[in-house]
Amino acid sequence: MTELAYPTPVLRMFDEAKAREFYVEFLGFTVNWEHRFEENFPLYMEVARDRCVLHLSEHHGDCCPGGAVRIEVGDIEHFHKQLSGSGYKYAKPGLEETPWNTREVTVTDPFGSRLIFFEPVAGKDKTS
Repeated sequence: MTELAYPTPVLRMFDEAKAREFYVEFLGFTVNWEHRFEENFPLYMEVARDRCVLHLSEHHGDCCPGGAVRIEVGDIEHFHKQLSGSGYKYAKPGLEETPWNTREVTVTDPFGSRLIFFEPVAGKDKTS
């Protein structure tokens, strides 16, 4: 049987500086690599934090803004505290417990894509 690997979401970006401010400075991702076909061409780059890998693209045909990605986090309270203490002025996310038994922190990037960081609530059935 063929084994599938983790998916790599591609999210649209329009401004390289804003993308770096949001993904690297605010969320704590690291830029793994960048690609442009030539100087003054759109940027395509990979960012990662722990096992989470995202691709960010300025190419108009790669994807549309406004999508959503769910990312599981090991310690959502610690992650929420990191974001709250970052000083990033464009997002002040809350920590929500959902009816589907997860705790979530949702942030919207500067280009309209939502990142929903979640942790299952221990001891609760996910289906109830």
